[in-house]
Amino acid sequence: MNISIKSHDDSNFSLQFLDGFSTQVLNAVRNVPGRRWDNDKRIWLIPDNQNATDQLLQNIYETGLFNMPESDFEKPVISPNQDSFINHEVEKLIDALSVRHYSEHTKQSYKKWVADFLRIYQSKADSMGEREINEYLKNLALQKHVSASTQNQALAALLFYFRYIKNTPVLELGSVIHAKKKERVPVVFSREEVSKVIECMYGTKKLIAKLLYGTGMRLNEALSLRILDLDFDRNEIIIRHGKGDKDRHVMIPQKLVPELKVHIEKVRQLHNQDLRDGRGSVTLPGALAGKYPDGCKEFKWQWLFPQKNRWTNAQTGEQGRWHLDESLMQRAVKQAVLEAGVNKNASCHTFRHSFATHLLEIGYDIRTIQELLGHSDVSTTMIYTHVLNRGAGGVVSPLDRL
Repeated sequence: MNISIKSHDDSNFSLQFLDGFSTQVLNAVRNVPGRRWDNDKRIWLIPDNQNATDQLLQNIYETGLFNMPESDFEKPVISPNQDSFINHEVEKLIDALSVRHYSEHTKQSYKKWVADFLRIYQSKADSMGEREINEYLKNLALQKHVSASTQNQALAALLFYFRYIKNTPVLELGSVIHAKKKERVPVVFSREEVSKVIECMYGTKKLIAKLLYGTGMRLNEALSLRILDLDFDRNEIIIRHGKGDKDRHVMIPQKLVPELKVHIEKVRQLHNQDLRDGRGSVTLPGALAGKYPDGCKEFKWQWLFPQKNRWTNAQTGEQGRWHLDESLMQRAVKQAVLEAGVNKNASCHTFRHSFATHLLEIGYDIRTIQELLGHSDVSTTMIYTHVLNRGAGGVVSPLDRL
């Protein structure tokens, strides 16, 4: 039994039985609030909202007619030949992503989803398509209970694989399931909470936290800064290869200038010691290592926040330093939030949310904040207008006027 689910209009999506249906499935659709039957087109119209979508998927799942055994979905048996096929397909995927200059993070995410998909459906390698994608996404939602964002990430990986590796025309993949993301209001610190959390941090991690709040950078952007990215004369920081492989400029908070200069001097001393020990190399981005053979030991290319211990290149045996690991900063912020007594589900990214919200509160326009955050679409930045004091928190309740 096949079901086609497609976008219909701004408020509905359509559901159609392609090769007959059973009473169980028909009742599963009928029990969705707000559904209606279009007799002319012979399709069911379902409200395009999260409640109706969740109810429909749950009803269909409970019929038991479309469910893959959990053991088959989560623990497929892989033979050596199958494993070779999957590795070959994943290699082609990584090559295609590299040619298009996708980030390393995206490569690893896509690799994980495609490999998992192929372990389940590679026996249908010659015929798999929209049906298998929808079945896989449905199982992610109903059996593994992944979020809408995770489900859409898996979909993006599979669509890339089918379009550029399997050469399946885009039009043939037009009816795959797109999970509708739930709107969430970001967690935001008050100014007092920012101060409390930062005061519970120490050393380099405290400086990074100040930089996150003072510039609105993402954590990986801050940790990936090199010495040459700071321009004190122009009072700006260049964020290179940000999300979407885009560069942008942010200001240097004036309160941090003396502290940053002291920190850079410490990094210089550390680098000089590494050079005296015959070390001091750093990985250069892209093809710069070939263009500047000695650039890896120049101070300007060193990480702004180097890790404590040296790393060893497994191929050359050469030692150098990488930047501070994200997990160390994440743990430090979590601990600081607990010590500060802030009862919010906060993280490093909360500093970025707070940066944008506080700028809006003091009157900066949304376009300026969009540029500072590096958002491609202003609608992404608009979410911060939902947490301003001029919103629900700034409305006087009628009860308070009694």
